[in-house]
Amino acid sequence: MPEPGAPRVLVVDDEEELVSALVERLNLRGFRARGAATGAEALESLERDPCDVVLLDVKMPGLGGLEVIRRIKEHRPGLEVILLTGHGSPASAEKGLEAGAYEYLMKPVKIEDLVRVLRSAGSSRTAGEADG
Repeated sequence: MPEPGAPRVLVVDDEEELVSALVERLNLRGFRARGAATGAEALESLERDPCDVVLLDVKMPGLGGLEVIRRIKEHRPGLEVILLTGHGSPASAEKGLEAGAYEYLMKPVKIEDLVRVLRSAGSSRTAGEADG
């Protein structure tokens, strides 16, 4: 059951099993989480139903995470985006942070660490500007 005022989280990853597992685990921890399997689906979802934090895979077919974060920041600069990758490198981390990522995490991530970062990003978001 989501907590009142719980951050709304959009989980975006082409590994659909990972998305459903993370959405379920986050919802059990009081978040209001939903998922998307592609970058295009994530952008469409944000148009229909805004959220507070996006957890975004870097490497996806089609629209990759770095392009998705650029588009998100273009239209919603205050929306916090946490990049998640299993194929990280210092260069891709730097590109993600330059594009405006709140944090850059490596898979597999411990759920406790993820929850801490999401709560921090969500409270940063609610303390800042609200869009939609």
